[in-house]
Amino acid sequence: MTQPDYVPVSAADRVRPVRRLPAPEAWSPDRPGDLRRYSQPTGTLMGVPGPDQGYALALAERIVPDLVLVPGEHADDVVQGAVAIALRRAAMFGRAPVIHDIRHALSLFGFLSQPDEDLVELRRALFAGAAHDYVTRRRVEASPTDQALLSSPAEVDGSPGDWRHRLSPHLPPLHLPG
Repeated sequence: MTQPDYVPVSAADRVRPVRRLPAPEAWSPDRPGDLRRYSQPTGTLMGVPGPDQGYALALAERIVPDLVLVPGEHADDVVQGAVAIALRRAAMFGRAPVIHDIRHALSLFGFLSQPDEDLVELRRALFAGAAHDYVTRRRVEASPTDQALLSSPAEVDGSPGDWRHRLSPHLPPLHLPG
């Protein structure tokens, strides 16, 4: 608001000229922590980024009473492994996880029904320690093929004996190199 000429104004209250900032110079990612490809890094043991991933843990807790476990399997390991698979599946669709992603992950390994003995032995070894070991969780997450994750839950539930070609033949190592 302007002031009339007859009102006294101190020097500190006078309107000063505006200083314009120069246009920024060109920038390039040359610092050690900068991403150079303008995307998330990918690779073995890196996981899959996606929105609202923490919600999958809350969803998984709702399914714990429905788990069909055999002696030697622990619900915590199963939940953590299933959450890793569900997060990968949700990220493939570009969305946050939903309860169906968790159910799909559990169905792939027969945790919601009575599986055959070969699958029980495989999943017991694969999921062992997933609740406490990051590398094991990444290994579980990498075990289903992309085609298995993109399939509908009805396809997985409708053919429980087809579990062998839903799993990837190339799994990451159990231990980090070096």
